[in-house]
Amino acid sequence: MYFLLRNIFFTIFLFIIIFSVFKCGSSTEERKEKASSEKKTYKNLSPDVKYVGIMACRQCHYDKYETFIETGMGKSFDKASKLKSSAKFDSHSVVHDKYSDLSYLPFWSGDSMKIMEFRLEGKDTVHKRIETVDYIIGSGQHTNSHIFNTNGYLHQMPMTFYTQDGKWDLPPGFESGFNTRFSRKIGLECMSCHNALPNFVEGSENKFDEIPNGISCERCHGPGEIHIKEKTAGIVVDTSKYIDYSIVNPAKLTIDLQFDVCQRCHLQGNAVLKEGKSFLDFRPGMKLSDVETIFLPKYEGADEDFIMASHAERLKQSKCFIETEDRKQKTDGNSLSAHKNGLTCITCHNPHVSVKATGKEVFNTKCNNCHLTPRPSPQREESKACSEKMEVRAKKQDNCVSCHMPRSGSIDIPHVTITDHFIRKPVKKTDMASVKKFLGLIAINEKNPDPEVIAEAYINQYEKFDKNKAFLDSAEKYLNKSTGINHNLLVRILFLKNEYKKIISLKNSHLFNQARHSYDNNDAWTCYRVAEAHQYLGRTEDAYYYYKRAVALAPYNLEFQNKLAGTLYNQNKKEEAKKMYENIISENPKIAPAWCNLGLIYLQNNNVKKAMEHYNKALSLDPDYELALLNKAGILLFEKKNSQALAVVKRILKKNPKNKKALAMQMHLK
Repeated sequence: MYFLLRNIFFTIFLFIIIFSVFKCGSSTEERKEKASSEKKTYKNLSPDVKYVGIMACRQCHYDKYETFIETGMGKSFDKASKLKSSAKFDSHSVVHDKYSDLSYLPFWSGDSMKIMEFRLEGKDTVHKRIETVDYIIGSGQHTNSHIFNTNGYLHQMPMTFYTQDGKWDLPPGFESGFNTRFSRKIGLECMSCHNALPNFVEGSENKFDEIPNGISCERCHGPGEIHIKEKTAGIVVDTSKYIDYSIVNPAKLTIDLQFDVCQRCHLQGNAVLKEGKSFLDFRPGMKLSDVETIFLPKYEGADEDFIMASHAERLKQSKCFIETEDRKQKTDGNSLSAHKNGLTCITCHNPHVSVKATGKEVFNTKCNNCHLTPRPSPQREESKACSEKMEVRAKKQDNCVSCHMPRSGSIDIPHVTITDHFIRKPVKKTDMASVKKFLGLIAINEKNPDPEVIAEAYINQYEKFDKNKAFLDSAEKYLNKSTGINHNLLVRILFLKNEYKKIISLKNSHLFNQARHSYDNNDAWTCYRVAEAHQYLGRTEDAYYYYKRAVALAPYNLEFQNKLAGTLYNQNKKEEAKKMYENIISENPKIAPAWCNLGLIYLQNNNVKKAMEHYNKALSLDPDYELALLNKAGILLFEKKNSQALAVVKRILKKNPKNKKALAMQMHLK
């Protein structure tokens, strides 16, 4: 009996053990299966992972480096040198701007590139300003534009070389009376696409303390710190079988994420940053819409109009893309070829090799891979092939791109032709002459943006592209649809509408304890606009406090400092104002208003000689600065140099015939 019971217990015990083993084994397999199915993320998406620079990548990927530096991206930005410049320097280099009556001449002084601004009256040179070019922006495939650096503050210069036409002209946006001369700021939005990511000085609009020399590998692959650490430690992944999550390979991304890598810069338009984000925050592998929403204006009957950097948006209009989008492979993002059934940028482009070096045969082969694919019946195959007459094809050297992706001028860059990435049959010119009706701003990379985001897009459109008051009305309409009140946007709209009383009627006191520092300086700008409203309404003391808060939030915005110094002067705190003007000039000696305002303080201190020196310095920077001209004329009149004073007054009236003070002075001198 005892033996029998012992056997029964042993059998039960053995069954429990075996069952437990099988249960544990099953659980382990389930965990493995679950782990393998979980979506992995790239390790370098974390903001803590550092960028290492192109030279670190070069150590292991020398072959890619050698070809990449010859691409448009690799040549995007560099220090000004004769090697970098694609420009011609000859007797045809002078550019005259008829609106400002200023001329420009580029030249070399040894190894330094210079741009001279001058004005002639008859044969006399009445104004001359020479600045050194520090950087050339643009690969030279289309343009070379020029930047000068003053203590880290970057500004664009008023000359661009257009390589396709082989000519110098004003830069895009400087034409037709909008020549900003040497004052166009190069901010983070510009620099973050045309270059590797720089070190931007927070609290400024255009100050940098480190500037790279060209787009680097990490703009498409993300920061390389973890990747290098793992490889140095001997952690190697067989990328023919697995994805290496220490670095982003765009070819392994899903179609949408792959497009976002390219669209970050090849879909330039009206960009609205998400709350708390900056133009430094996007990393390959992220959704672009998590960082910014990009808007473009849509017009009825304007399919032929496109801006230079709109490649992705144009491609997505193509039937080729739409058909592959419909049949693309749905994956979880961990596939080695998540994009294989879709048409993306890298279907045709190898980012490591320039378009010129790639050759048209490679691009034609990409087209023919789909359009000459063998079909069950000859008729089906024939219908996929080119239907154009052979003599027409021969004239184009049987080049698919020349007909279906023709080169055309962009609406935002003069003297430039680019490949239109809207793939289709050639459009007849008669079809292009339709009436263009504005339909609205369309978010290109996000389906349903918040009303607040749309409101900001309309404000941007007004400020940056088209001073049409209807955009502000649209902004106000969308802002009213938002769930909360965005104080910054509301103040911005009212400021642009000159509704200053409404601004000061708002509860603005929170700006003194809740406003924050940020790359976009949004709260600082709101403080500045509130200050301007108070100043306009004669409330100088209130203006002072808001200007002071704006400067505290954005200490390197020299415009804010100049306005704060002005309120100090108006409160008879002239010594404090003087120190602030001197600080502005110390930071950036190219700010004409600071020189002029400091001159006024010297004049009030009876230092006429010093005042005149400062007015002349301001006028050497800006020959048409009316306040400096008026003050200079006043000194000349005081010194009884009436003929010289009259000559200065005439300079003012030539540019601005309605200047009341100049007219009164002219009457007095006559």
